Amino acid sequence: MKASKQARRIFGFLPSRLSAAEIASQAAARRRTIEDGVCLVITPNIDHVARLRHDGDFAAAYAQADIVTCDGWPVALYARLRGLPALRVTGYDIAAELLRNSPLAAWQRLFFVADSEPTADGLRHWAARRGVADHIGICVPPHGFLDNPAFCRSLLAQINAHRTTLLLMGVGAPRSEIFVARHRSMMVPCWAFCVGQALMVEAGTIRRAPPALQHVGLEWGWRLVHEPRRLVRRYIGASRGFLLAIYEDLHRRRPSSTIKAPQ
Repeated sequence: MKASKQARRIFGFLPSRLSAAEIASQAAARRRTIEDGVCLVITPNIDHVARLRHDGDFAAAYAQADIVTCDGWPVALYARLRGLPALRVTGYDIAAELLRNSPLAAWQRLFFVADSEPTADGLRHWAARRGVADHIGICVPPHGFLDNPAFCRSLLAQINAHRTTLLLMGVGAPRSEIFVARHRSMMVPCWAFCVGQALMVEAGTIRRAPPALQHVGLEWGWRLVHEPRRLVRRYIGASRGFLLAIYEDLHRRRPSSTIKAPQ
């Protein structure tokens, strides 16, 4: 007898089969209603999977995700080895489809939560080139903003006042995911994409790895070369945590039932 879909989840979630173009197309064409609420899109890599083992707030955010794509190639490979036909869809891919390739209807209202002022400036220039400068809102949160309830309420108020339809969170994991999960019940109905450094790429503040490295799954190496001090220890810890998560996933007696199936 074949294992049920529930039993075949990996790390407690079921990866989406949608491509970046399909996800972006849905977001570009379908306006969320009050009944729909927020659609939370998360893109796990090995660092996410490692964090899920010990970060309860992050795990709670994953439990609320509506679409979960495999950002890291090891996550996608493990999913396929477990018999799940998952695609590798990165935050970079989704952001590129949304901001470069998808037509933006007149009713679309974009709100960016950016990591820095240079990224925010780059996004303003993007909006001016695209002719949607009047349709965007931008906020650069301070360091540690998740622990500042007053600021989080202010950020939520800005997102709602803007009548946001597309929310792109670019402050990295787990902050992006946790913020949306904590406040989605009070947030205007929108598509919420947690895409991390993808906003920096679209703003022109960093370069993405060349296509050849992307194709063979060595994008992490490109990032490591450019940010060795920040990433060496992080990658070592994430790799160890990912391997432990695989061991636990393979030996888990009862699969998690808290994380929703993707659309």
